[in-house]
Amino acid sequence: MELKTIKIEIPQGANIILGQTHFIKTIEDLYEIIVTTVPQAKFGIAFCEASGPCLIRFEGNDKELTDKAVENASTVGAGHFFIIIIRDAFPINILNAVKNCQEVCNIFCASANPVEIIVAETRQGRGIMGVVDGFSPKGIETDEDKNKRKEFLRKIGYKK
Repeated sequence: MELKTIKIEIPQGANIILGQTHFIKTIEDLYEIIVTTVPQAKFGIAFCEASGPCLIRFEGNDKELTDKAVENASTVGAGHFFIIIIRDAFPINILNAVKNCQEVCNIFCASANPVEIIVAETRQGRGIMGVVDGFSPKGIETDEDKNKRKEFLRKIGYKK
């Protein structure tokens, strides 16, 4: 077995959701979940099929994001891995609906941070061992930091 680290390429202004699923139908279900939950969202989805023809299945309503999702899925190459790349919405807007999709087994992360995936490669194929999402802590929040956090959440409309 060999461990590899694979950097996920995230387009400017986009967020990602990385997960594992188990069925070919997932690609269409995730598409429907996104367009019915946040109709104005722009997105691309790619899914690495793990049996039969073992194709990278894809859907989306934005060519750039769909192409980037396919590129990332191809680079990761792990069975039943999926990636959603989304703009004009945040993962928080769709994450519960994605988690409730019958075929979704696991969510690895939802982020706009730099993300690296730790992949194990065997003779059979690849599997995701975990993710590195963003950076390590640099300190402990101060009162000033708390105020900035609260202001930011209100500025982007998540708190009143």
